[in-house]
Amino acid sequence: MVETAPARIRLAALARELRAWLNDSAYDLWARNGIDPRNGGFIETLGQNGEGLPHPRRARIHPRQIHAFAQAPALGWTGDVAGIVARGMEYFEKRYRRSDGLFRTLAGVDGEPLDERALLYDQAFALLGYSAAGATLAASNEFEQRALALFEAIERIFGTSDDAFRSNETGDGPFESNPHMHLLEACMAWAEVGSDPRWWRRVDRLVQLALRRFIRADSGALGEAYSTDWSPAFGVAGRIIEPGHQFEWAWLLLRAENRDPALRKAALRLIDIGELHGVHNQVAINALLDDLSIHDQNARFWPQTERLKAALLAARLTGDDRYWDMAAAAAASFLPYLATPVDGLWLDVRVPTGELVDSPAPASTFYHVVGAIAVLQASLR
Repeated sequence: MVETAPARIRLAALARELRAWLNDSAYDLWARNGIDPRNGGFIETLGQNGEGLPHPRRARIHPRQIHAFAQAPALGWTGDVAGIVARGMEYFEKRYRRSDGLFRTLAGVDGEPLDERALLYDQAFALLGYSAAGATLAASNEFEQRALALFEAIERIFGTSDDAFRSNETGDGPFESNPHMHLLEACMAWAEVGSDPRWWRRVDRLVQLALRRFIRADSGALGEAYSTDWSPAFGVAGRIIEPGHQFEWAWLLLRAENRDPALRKAALRLIDIGELHGVHNQVAINALLDDLSIHDQNARFWPQTERLKAALLAARLTGDDRYWDMAAAAAASFLPYLATPVDGLWLDVRVPTGELVDSPAPASTFYHVVGAIAVLQASLR
């Protein structure tokens, strides 16, 4: 086993390299080419030449980018964060908010609606974006009122009698753990910065739902899709276990561990599953099956960021050396993804041979990368 001190030394060096990439290249590039100069809206993807591509823009992109830029001052970037956040939020609310207060899922480059559906996933990110905008624009009270109104709409339209939420407003389809995870993330953000006591009650409700429904009693792994009776969804969908989500849920459950003693044990089991079964050739792969065999051995970039966050928090809370070593390995795995011709971009997919696929950089990944670098910086203080 690698000792803690050498692992932390390696992490400190990697943290300096990743912060330099972020502050010297990535923030500048995405502020310059990842924002539509006509309206302040965020662009869905950049080509590997650094230029924006005319892809339709998902609702979730806007609050995710708001959240990513809102963290920039603490990480050392000196650009116009307040202006970026204000314009981005104005565009998001103007082009994606429906008359019922929920947010539609897709609009074109011109801002015209392309898909009127409201998805739970997008509402969760709207809540998270509100928390970031409130802090950045010194308007937390105003944005908390917007968030509270949105959550009331979420409960009315998506809520069920089992303390869970449907993924879409039609009420059909399986229960999905992923939108609940981001709803937990958003409620936790508001619980930490807001004034309404209901945020912590919502956090408690969601972590208990994870323990009771999403985490499988037999293996301790967290599934992705469940039928209306809470059995795994039909077919392969009900068997999927994503290593990235084991890490991401673990990070959130560890942050809430003082709410219930059972949370730490469950979170560390999720990390063990992700690390022991989901990491191959030094990277976290896309998917396992419920018997923990490999389903998809490609490795997107974002699971590496969640592996880093989970390992860092587990290391700080437990003092166990193996988590520091895991964190150092996860941080080092970022570097091949960032080796692009234009600095500030990333390659999104690594195949089992170790090669990176030459493809556009999705803006949605920036939220993951910035969040991981922020956690790394805070963990080394």
